[in-house]
Amino acid sequence: MRGKATETVDDAEEMLTEESFKAAALAQRGACAGSWHSSEAAPKQVPVRGSEGLYMVNGPPSFTESAAFQRDSGKNCKAVAFSKDGSLFAWCNGEKVNVVNVTRAELLHSFDLPKTVCLEFSPKNNVLATWQGYATAKDGTAGVPNLQLHDLRTGKCLKSFVQKKMQNWCPCWADDESICARNVNNEVHFFENNNFNTIANKLHLQKVSDFVLSPGAQPTKVAVYVPGSKGAPSFVRLYQYPNFGGPQSALANKSFFKADKVTMLWNKKATAVLVVASTEVDKSGASYYGEQTLHYVAASGESAVVQLPKNGPIYDVAWSPNSVEFCAVYGFMPAKATVFNLKCDPVFDFGTGPRNAAYYSPHGHILVLAGFGNLRGQMEVWDVKNYKLISKPVASDSTYFAWCPDGEHIVTATCAPRLRVGNGYKIWHYTGSVLHAYEVPADEEMWQVFWQPFLDGVFPERAVRYQAVPSQLPRAEPRPAQAYRPPALRNRPATSSKLHEDEPPQNMKPQLGGCDKPLSKTALKNQRKHEAKKAAKQEAKADAHQGPAQIKTPQNALQNTIPAMTTGDPEVDKKIKNLKKKLKAIEQLKEQAAAGKQLEKNQVEKIQKEAALLKELEDLELGV
Repeated sequence: MRGKATETVDDAEEMLTEESFKAAALAQRGACAGSWHSSEAAPKQVPVRGSEGLYMVNGPPSFTESAAFQRDSGKNCKAVAFSKDGSLFAWCNGEKVNVVNVTRAELLHSFDLPKTVCLEFSPKNNVLATWQGYATAKDGTAGVPNLQLHDLRTGKCLKSFVQKKMQNWCPCWADDESICARNVNNEVHFFENNNFNTIANKLHLQKVSDFVLSPGAQPTKVAVYVPGSKGAPSFVRLYQYPNFGGPQSALANKSFFKADKVTMLWNKKATAVLVVASTEVDKSGASYYGEQTLHYVAASGESAVVQLPKNGPIYDVAWSPNSVEFCAVYGFMPAKATVFNLKCDPVFDFGTGPRNAAYYSPHGHILVLAGFGNLRGQMEVWDVKNYKLISKPVASDSTYFAWCPDGEHIVTATCAPRLRVGNGYKIWHYTGSVLHAYEVPADEEMWQVFWQPFLDGVFPERAVRYQAVPSQLPRAEPRPAQAYRPPALRNRPATSSKLHEDEPPQNMKPQLGGCDKPLSKTALKNQRKHEAKKAAKQEAKADAHQGPAQIKTPQNALQNTIPAMTTGDPEVDKKIKNLKKKLKAIEQLKEQAAAGKQLEKNQVEKIQKEAALLKELEDLELGV
């Protein structure tokens, strides 16, 4: 269904009018006059979407509902989106798609697209992409185009496409909008300067499954993934637009066999890609997450497999904004987290802990390691320039985490449908203070909350603080979790026991005094063997220097040196020997029972005969 763009809509049908936006923003603009371009007073907005409608909350320090955006109280708000610079905001309320300029509080366009479920702005705010679910007619004929691209200057529909799947529905633009690309029938089609009537270039490989354009300035690079088939490996290739002349024209190539799907992550400077290759099933049976491997592919042609010291799933990988380091969270719980450099050498190991996600701050000077989902929500906030722990707050039941563009604040949220109870959000300072918290009423749900984006450079980097900032809300102190104890043991003293020992953080950088690199697994193993042999030799030398009285003689040796007592009657001696053998076996069974082993019925009967055997042995020995 093609969207009909209108700039003036009947007041009875329109949810929000241009005049209402201008009037609603007078107080907001008066309070912030002359400060829109100041990083200190830039009005950070937090849109909140749920069954209570759609509204915006002012960010720190006020946390009041924004007067620059009039609340849409409809309960059918399906999709929202901010432009990259945060100046434009679009949403679909189940009747129309509205686009407003939040800085001027001005309604720009309203599109007749009631079934829209996905929205996206182009990087320079020239185009709005909308997607509705694809549906065929009752007679089986093909459905109408469901992906529309709208010119935000004129409000006209530039082009409509048929896009059946929601996955990868949105075209990808270069940051300057000189190139736009979309995946069509195993090909990548490229359009130039937002002219969608002419395909400027095609990248045709056998069954291209996914692609990612590089960020930043020209020239634009493209990472493409082709899954393996018929025994051939999967591969990721990097190309520079528009040089698509075959494998020889590729900047880099990395192939691998274990991959049902991949995630490709460009760094900010577009010099390298991290590829997380995943299989649906781990054939070894070690994990129900499947099996993952991490690969590094540089635009210069270099590639490597990132060696992870601990076996298990790869939960998360994140590039630092400085583009020269990345953090991986991996391994069976408790998971490890390690920062690597561009040579894939470990720089800092954060040890083990309950974590499955990593989030760098926009400036890259702070890293949050968190355990959400089926974990308790513990966060570790690290200063990654000095590798010092800043705080360890806990955001229980969180389903969402995001850094504020100012690099100072964080939002965590519990959203439906992931969790339908206890919905709400909290805004934190990274030092661990909760500055604002909101819980929706018990009969309502919250579906989405996120920060208004800003361009890089709007907020300068500030010095890292270690002291918690003051807050009017009480500091959240989670109750320490206690291990389950069965009723029979609850009145007895607790015994401390650990399923595993947590590994401490470790700086992996070579020290200034030497140039030794971190040892490989084989080298570490050999080193441990050498140390164990050395310790054994030293112990043997120490025993040799001790006096004869201090030397412990094994029981067997004593038995061999002391002559056995005999009766002179071989038959009686044989009986005594057999009795002692049986009593020794009974002693071993009693030790096993004390250790908690379940004994068989015949073994229990043997233990019950111990007293009779002792009496028989005593009688035989008295007769000696």
